[in-house]
Amino acid sequence: MLTIEERFSAALHKTARAWRQALDRRLKDLGVGQAGWMAIATIAKSERSPSQTELAHQLGVEDPTMVSMIDRLVKAGFVLRQPSETDRRVKLVVLTAAGQDINAKVKAAADAFRLELLRDVDAERLRLATELLESLLLDTERAL
Repeated sequence: MLTIEERFSAALHKTARAWRQALDRRLKDLGVGQAGWMAIATIAKSERSPSQTELAHQLGVEDPTMVSMIDRLVKAGFVLRQPSETDRRVKLVVLTAAGQDINAKVKAAADAFRLELLRDVDAERLRLATELLESLLLDTERAL
């Protein structure tokens, strides 16, 4: 018999994975896979253009993985690499007009998906669950 902590951990992991996979299925017609749309969405939400290393860290991937992902996004016309004004060794990742367009489509699909899944969830339960997850995220980030 699993403890409640084990059940929570398994449910958290499986739900996050299933959520991304279900959204990815809805986005398949856009011609960009899960890793690509997650990178594009992360860049779009950033207050300033992230470096390749910053983007890799935010997505939880290694730098070489991020380089190949950015290569694919550059080839598709969704992002550009721009040199940093303060450090020539650093490349910033910037959305192109096509990247902004695909991000708007991803955001619209993600918003609709989220509303669909959460429409019958009690608002107070959603608030409590959200606060718990946000707290766990902070604790986890501190533990890194």
